[in-house]
Amino acid sequence: MTKKLAFWIFLAGTISSSALFLWLTLDTHRQVEVLANVDKLSERVVAGKRVFEKYNCNDCHTILGFGGYYAPDLTKVIRRIGEGGVQLIVKMPDKTFAGSRRKMPNQGLSDEEIGRLIAFFTWIGNIDNGDWPPQDSATRLSRKERRIVASTALSPGAAVFKAQGCMHCHALQKRGGTAGPPLDGIARRRSPKEIMHSVVNHADVDQDAAMKPRKDLSGTEVEAVTLFLANLK
Repeated sequence: MTKKLAFWIFLAGTISSSALFLWLTLDTHRQVEVLANVDKLSERVVAGKRVFEKYNCNDCHTILGFGGYYAPDLTKVIRRIGEGGVQLIVKMPDKTFAGSRRKMPNQGLSDEEIGRLIAFFTWIGNIDNGDWPPQDSATRLSRKERRIVASTALSPGAAVFKAQGCMHCHALQKRGGTAGPPLDGIARRRSPKEIMHSVVNHADVDQDAAMKPRKDLSGTEVEAVTLFLANLK
């Protein structure tokens, strides 16, 4: 290859690469408002971002590809664990992460701050970022696989409690359903044995209970959720 030919190959490659880069940049700017949900960027979402920054959540968590890798990615956290899951974890990290190697400090966020965080996470989760991150992909993982991934950051009992939809009927920290009694401080009212009976067949403890027997739970799941509830003192 002659120097002249090498020069023209270099020049053609540089020009074509630069043109492609400029076109992609312009195309991204053209679509940014649609891709980033700019029309849904409310004051509450902005307030949620400020809460996120106030408590330095990015030190441990990644969001949109930026942040620490100690704790789970939060880009699609609402899709993964729902609003109730976020409320439960932020309100009681010591309980939800009991037995887990990961630890999260209780920052003492108010209900209003948690609500703002949820608004921020909801907005972030609706950004079209190419189905990222992979662990929260709706197309790459089955429902069972997504449930397993969602549970890895919690203690086994908290994961069962969340996955089985217990908060649809029961409340914790004034969050959740009202069909069943709130479970705050249940460990002060019942022994671990009574809690286990309540999980498997609530009629063993309360004959007037409307809760149906949970025969679908495995022995391991029963033990895990019992341990979780037995720590709610």
